[in-house]
Amino acid sequence: NLVKRSESVSQGECERVLKKPKLQLSDFPVLLSPNMKPYLEPLAQRAQSITIQRFGKTMSLFAPMYLSNWCYNRCTYCGFSMELDYERVVLSDDDILKEAKALSSSGIQHVLLLTGEAPDKAGVDYIEHAVRLIKPYFSSIGIEIQPLKTVEYQRLIKAGVDTLTVYQETYHKESYMIYHLSGKKSRFDHRLETLDRGGEAGFHRLNLGALLGLYEWRYEALAIAYHIDYLKKRYWKSKFGISFPRIKSFVGQFDVQYPISDKELVQYICAFRLLFPDLSISLSTRESEALRNQLVHLGITSMSAGSHTEP
Repeated sequence: NLVKRSESVSQGECERVLKKPKLQLSDFPVLLSPNMKPYLEPLAQRAQSITIQRFGKTMSLFAPMYLSNWCYNRCTYCGFSMELDYERVVLSDDDILKEAKALSSSGIQHVLLLTGEAPDKAGVDYIEHAVRLIKPYFSSIGIEIQPLKTVEYQRLIKAGVDTLTVYQETYHKESYMIYHLSGKKSRFDHRLETLDRGGEAGFHRLNLGALLGLYEWRYEALAIAYHIDYLKKRYWKSKFGISFPRIKSFVGQFDVQYPISDKELVQYICAFRLLFPDLSISLSTRESEALRNQLVHLGITSMSAGSHTEP
């Protein structure tokens, strides 16, 4: 059990791993260990050094654009869950262009299109049309939508999409089934295989992650690391990225059983930077300005900005 391995390593092992010039996947449990806490400063310094070496002192900004909040899934932690009673919206062409022009005029060149999972309201045809509408305004378009088939992803790539983002939410299958009560999203394996379909379709970048707070963060980190390692070997033409969203307030109520502290989030981010030096690491607007200002130095290469999570 890699989580138990992580929890049982000695401080001597932590020091040994921190001194290694190149880290391997087998070192990752050590980087996540509770006994790494006394070494957070050297861990952070090394993460910062690697980031500057690989990316320079640059930061990519992107803006999420929510096309629709219609969703037919019942997920206990999500503000789009179908049983919640509030106005559901699908943006019209005029709405989409208004959003695109506003974001573009503010200097944003990278946009991420999002929808709930309601194919009859915002399906592939609608999303492809939206991509073609906004393509003149942005240099990069990503999608975070319902899982699709490989041929459907190829359609969207042809329309102008270069990045696919899919969060497994939690890699702990038993917990996943508790949180996802009904709808297509309740199929754990189908969602897990989505990035394979994206890799087969040929996306320039594949982004993944877990929603922190749904299960123990060390378990999620280890699962993501092994998932990235697998994907990098199989879809080596694609670049990869990761994000670290933490559950925040939304329409409805949810009791977070597995909170992750700010210091643990720092350890999480730095560990991924040390293991995957070329990984794009994103920080979301879910975090406070003060924390974002501290974290940007530790391995972050991409941040979301100028967005509201309700269409």
